[in-house]
Amino acid sequence: MIAQLGYLGFEVSDVPAWEAFATGVLGLAVAGRGDTGALSLRMDGHAHRLFLEPGAADDVAFIGWQVDDEAAFAATLARLRTAGVDVVLGSPADAARRHVARVARFRDPGGVPTEIFHGPEMASEPFRSDRVRSGFVAGERGLGHVVISARDQEETRAFYCDVLGFRLSDRIVAEIHGYHADMLFLHTNPRHHSVAFGERQDKNIHHFMLEVGSMDDVGLAFDRALRANVRIMHTLGRHPNDRMFSFYARTPSGFQFEVGWGGRDVDDATWEPVVHDRISEWGHHPPQFLAPRKSAPVQS
Repeated sequence: MIAQLGYLGFEVSDVPAWEAFATGVLGLAVAGRGDTGALSLRMDGHAHRLFLEPGAADDVAFIGWQVDDEAAFAATLARLRTAGVDVVLGSPADAARRHVARVARFRDPGGVPTEIFHGPEMASEPFRSDRVRSGFVAGERGLGHVVISARDQEETRAFYCDVLGFRLSDRIVAEIHGYHADMLFLHTNPRHHSVAFGERQDKNIHHFMLEVGSMDDVGLAFDRALRANVRIMHTLGRHPNDRMFSFYARTPSGFQFEVGWGGRDVDDATWEPVVHDRISEWGHHPPQFLAPRKSAPVQS
């Protein structure tokens, strides 16, 4: 069974812009630099959580799902192969590039580049950020969550649940600012969801989420984004399913990120999935909400 969302890799056309954004807005720290201009970042005890590789795609390059140990790695490989998935076992050099003990690569049913691994390199010193004083909620819950493109919702659900061992958290079917959304949210540890998906997107990724330890650190990240002229996509708000207080904005590659606080836990012993009819309890307004508007006339 998958233990957590271990790392994300992005192919980006402007690595310096990403470095400034990741460190200055998100509050991550540079963990390493490669000869080709690649960059890795950390946010907790894991030595590397995000990998940035130069390229034209401006999309997710790989999603790394962590398993507990060698036995879980072998069992997951066997389930993937039994399901007919074309899995490529990584070489020692591949594992070294990811800073893990072992790694294998494949694509999910929607074509999203995906990896499983075990044995991540851990940092020698605790992570601290001057920008995110409360720290990130990560560790055994993983780096956060990722929302990806799906070719077929049921096919993707069956793959993640039946092959990789995810469990359904809930579903949202709603009209969201003029378009119809039907999304499934899956968990693999107490975090409400580590992956979610709906209809096919222009990119393989819609957004990734980082959770911070205090409400104030969401507000401070929102202010940093505004000061850095980062395009706000959805204002501060709260979701009905995971109860996350958050905002969304655009990365230098065009896809979105979410910074949140207060996400609820899933207890599999008592959890009952439900269908929600809205994406937000309040807030999460689109960017035109921020534009100056004339005041409505006062009614006498």
